[in-house]
Formats: sequence, structure tokens, C-alpha cells
Amino acid sequence: MVAKLSMGLSRNEVARCLGTAVSTVVNTARRFIECGVHGLYDRRALNGHAKVDQAFVLHVSALLCDVPLDFGWQRPTWTRELLCLAMQRRGFPAVAVCTMGRVLCAIGARLGMARPMVLCPWRRARRRRRLAELKRLARRASPPEPVFYVDEVDIHLNPRIGRDWMLPGMQRRIVTPGQNEKRYLAGALDARTRSLTWVEGDRKTSDLFCKLVWRLANEHRRARRIHLILDNYIIHSSQRTKRNLAQFGGRVVLHFLPPYCPDHNKIERVWLDLHANVTRNHRCRRMSDLMANVHGYLSDRNRRLSAAAQPPAPYRESRSAI
Repeated sequence: MVAKLSMGLSRNEVARCLGTAVSTVVNTARRFIECGVHGLYDRRALNGHAKVDQAFVLHVSALLCDVPLDFGWQRPTWTRELLCLAMQRRGFPAVAVCTMGRVLCAIGARLGMARPMVLCPWRRARRRRRLAELKRLARRASPPEPVFYVDEVDIHLNPRIGRDWMLPGMQRRIVTPGQNEKRYLAGALDARTRSLTWVEGDRKTSDLFCKLVWRLANEHRRARRIHLILDNYIIHSSQRTKRNLAQFGGRVVLHFLPPYCPDHNKIERVWLDLHANVTRNHRCRRMSDLMANVHGYLSDRNRRLSAAAQPPAPYRESRSAI
């Protein structure tokens, strides 16, 4: 700017040539006149030590590991403003909200959804021992004694609302049917092949679970014993279920997880994928269309697993190539 002004160009011409504001050209020229070349250097170096250093970032990360209630605040969730106040209370300098936003971005923090959970009433040693037994059972799965993770899932005609990428200022709208309908699936995930067997029902009752057991028994007629790992839901241990299982003469064995341990039932991952790929933010107006999408997704999943498990065909060089 100073060089072009010394060549005789006007302030407006210099601003247009360099793509800057006229006021910037004026201020630069004034600083050069008052302080010479030293006045053109970035004066932020004289601001002192940076407020955001490694210690500041580490303390923000430590705050995010807990909730504001643990530090005496009334609010149960963190905001950038509250994080700034909490850092001031810890003796750090005050920073702007936008600066706190940059710190959160730098450490990879995200605004996520909390997950409700219930603590298992069992003692830790007992729970770990039981989970270790079930893991060993799943590792020993074989065609004569297959092992399945069993659970049920609810399918609602009113869509589950979930997050989606949107443009700024835009909020996607999902039209709901209003009158909700429900269907239920009972599924069994093979611990060895990861394939899924499922049945559908209008109600989540013992009949739905027994229907799944009968299907597994028919599909694995040569199995000596069928092991089912499942939770403590009432339909798995009702009198009706016990009478149905008695007909198999001990061929179907139930192995119950500790209470409130859904993370150790591997079929839960399948249901999460089902909701993410089919039911979340869906636009089906009829239950029949939604269930067709559900069955189609699960069938495609089994086909992909089957194709991936097949060994590649041996290479045969053609005579023409020879």
C-alpha cells in the first residue's frame, strides 16, 4: 500500500488494486507516517501471552468429562457461555464465546445426544463373570450347537426423528401419518455367521418369541442344542414360553444376560442399523410399505453377508488368452 501511494496512486486506486477497504489504506499510511516501517508490523505480538494454551485446552476437556451439576452449577448441560464462566472460576482468563467454540472444535468435541441407561443391580464381579461365560459360549458356537443373540424391536409408522445434514437456515420436515401403528420383529443373530433370522407380529408377546424359537428349530434340525442369549424381558420367561420350550426336550437352552446390559446383546447393533437405514425420518404413509422396506433391508443384509463369506472362485486362464 505504501509503495503504491508513493507512486502517486490515490487511496481509492490503491484500495481497488489490492482489493481492500479505503479505510485500511488510510490507516496504513497514517501508521507509516507516525512510526515508519516499524508501524507496519503486526502489533498483536505485543498483546502478551495467549489466553488459550495447552493447560486451558486440557482443563476444558476435563470439564466435558463431567456435567455442570458436578461443579455446583444448576444447569445440567454445558453451553459455551457456561464453559467460559467455569474456566474463569478455575482461575483462567476470560475468553469470548467464539474463542471457546474454536477450542471445542480443536479438541474434537461435538454436540451429541445423551443416552439413558439403568445401572445393573448385580455386583460388578458377578456381572463380569456372567458376561465372560456368555462370551465363551459365543466363541464356541458351531453348526451342531449354534448360538444366537435374541431380541425384539418395535417398528412405528410414525417415524423416528433423527439428525440429518441440512443447509444453513433450512429445517427438514417429516410428514407423520398422525395415527400411529406398530409392528414387532423378533430376531436371532447367529454368533458365528452374523446372519439374522426374524419373524413379525402384531404384538410383542410370548407367542412372538415362541414363533421365533420354532423357526430356529426348523432351520437347524440337525443341531443337537440351540443356545439363545437374551435379556430378561417377561416374554422370555413366561409360563407360555416355558411350556413351548418344554416341547423341545432341552434342545433349546436360554442364557440370560445380566439385567440392564443391552450393550452386550450384539443384535442391538443390527436394530440400530435398521432404524438408521429404514425407519428414521421415513416417508411411508402405510404400514405395509414400511414393513416391506424393513424386510427388504434385512434380506439384503443377509445376502451381503452370505456373498462376503463365500470363497472367491478359482482363477482359470482361458485358452484364447494362452
